[in-house]
Amino acid sequence: MTAPPVDPDAGDLDIRTVPGSDGCTVVVSGEVDTRSAPVLGDRLRELLQDPAATTVELDLRQVTFLDSAGLTALVGVHRAAEAAGRVLRMRCGTTRAVLRPLQITGLTTVFTLVDPPGG
Repeated sequence: MTAPPVDPDAGDLDIRTVPGSDGCTVVVSGEVDTRSAPVLGDRLRELLQDPAATTVELDLRQVTFLDSAGLTALVGVHRAAEAAGRVLRMRCGTTRAVLRPLQITGLTTVFTLVDPPGG
């Protein structure tokens, strides 16, 4: 079962949630920017409040743009996951639009990357 796409007010962003045995995978596509980052952050924090979701995997392989607002949202969600005792993992693939901002800011060493660069 997949959730419907996010409200068009989120700009060029699509968020789909795929349930799993111990949580869910959240597939994000499009641009994570000033307009859409709050929508993504709110959706992820909502998922982290579900007691059944011990693990949330964030699939960012289809993200085409990630700015500082997007990075801020991801850091906030990372902190919320830690505070709730949840596992937040990220899958970036080789998408330069996501990997480069994470590398420049040093966040590749903060976040749990399922497919770390070079690995």
